[in-house]
Amino acid sequence: MLKGLMKRAAFGKPAQAAATAVLAAPALCAQEASTEDLQAAIEMVQTHANILWTLLAACLVFWMQAGFAFVESGFTRAKSAAHIMMKNMLDMSLGALSYWALGFGLMFGASTAVYVGGDHFFLSPDNGTADGQWEYTFWMFQVVFAATAATIVSGAMAERTKFRGYLIYSVVISAVIYPVFGHWAWGTLLLSDQSGAWLANMGFLDFAGSTVVHSVGAWAALAGAIVVGPRIGKFDAKGRARPIPGHSMTMAALGVFILFLGWFGFNAGSTTTADGTIARIAVNTFLAACAGAVAAMFVSWRKFEKPDIGMTLNGVLAGLVGITAPCDIVTPLGAIIVGLVAGCLVVCGVLFFDRMKVDDPVGAISVHGLCGVWGTLACALLNEALFTGDPEYSLISQLGIQLTGIVACFVWTFGTAFILFKIVKATVGLRVSEEAERAGLDYSEHGSSAYPDFVVSGGAYTGPND
Repeated sequence: MLKGLMKRAAFGKPAQAAATAVLAAPALCAQEASTEDLQAAIEMVQTHANILWTLLAACLVFWMQAGFAFVESGFTRAKSAAHIMMKNMLDMSLGALSYWALGFGLMFGASTAVYVGGDHFFLSPDNGTADGQWEYTFWMFQVVFAATAATIVSGAMAERTKFRGYLIYSVVISAVIYPVFGHWAWGTLLLSDQSGAWLANMGFLDFAGSTVVHSVGAWAALAGAIVVGPRIGKFDAKGRARPIPGHSMTMAALGVFILFLGWFGFNAGSTTTADGTIARIAVNTFLAACAGAVAAMFVSWRKFEKPDIGMTLNGVLAGLVGITAPCDIVTPLGAIIVGLVAGCLVVCGVLFFDRMKVDDPVGAISVHGLCGVWGTLACALLNEALFTGDPEYSLISQLGIQLTGIVACFVWTFGTAFILFKIVKATVGLRVSEEAERAGLDYSEHGSSAYPDFVVSGGAYTGPND
């Protein structure tokens, strides 16, 4: 009977049948079940619990796409809001198809001589097997990570980028740029024998992607912002940055809260295991975000003499990005330190890139790039093993490995993205005309408006608030 219930768990209603098998096991053991049968039934319940938890986490990460869309739109002007929504929608849609066809195989396929994956393209596992069911689950979790890396660029290039040029970028980052670096750092997550996953084999630590996801997106954003150039009116005749306020801090704040919620799936879901380890990861994620908000608020208060809402919102995201890499290996106190440093770093980073004349309307490069680097370094500097006296842990060695991964990420991502944006600029074009930028990209690129019943600024440039 127990074997029959286990067979039902493999086909039909697996979770229900497996649970029934466990409940029935004590009575059946005396009749027909061996210890091995009982253990197999328990393992089956755990397997399906893992699938359920990982898919739930994937849904939370997918919901972050709405958060990014709201943050980017709120931090920019109303006349390009629909354009931003379109870019976020296509980051997910085109990105998912690209990742299905090519990206997943490059990232998690068996290593080839050129240090990328060489199989698992066009995702076609046998769903009748446990391995097939898990590969579908794992793909679903990873594709929403790929979309996150892609959409980070949208905000940094907002209000002046051609839609067709952006679509080309979205395909390439999801199909090639992100997956190649992801293979180096995470290639062993699906298949254990991966010689091409050289960073993973070195012992590179990045649990949920401070570097693999966030820094990849940020360095691509930096390349894009440099190639496309600043918005009209962002810098005065002396090169000093002028504020161009976003049209809705309410929308931006809602986006941050959505991202905050989704990040519990991002970090805790990266266990891909339904067990008690997710509890501390969730606590660390929460504390780091709160610490980031507080630090950014006080730094901006001191700098601008008022507590700045935009900087505080980015402080939340900075803390979340920072804790993404070390969330599983730091204590709650360590998580607070990660958040505090990230919150200070994001304010300084935004001001730094303004001085460098890099126009990043939403602060994406500072949030995801600088804080991604900090979070990756924190894996070594705040690792719990350092404070418990683990004799096998070497701070200097681990710090060197972390720095190697950080540099490799920057060189690969910035280099390939810069070349890509230059090619797009020289062919289909990357930037809209001056007239289109002044009027807003909603009408020039899409022939519609996010707010058709309201008057939004446009036409001739009248100042930094245009």
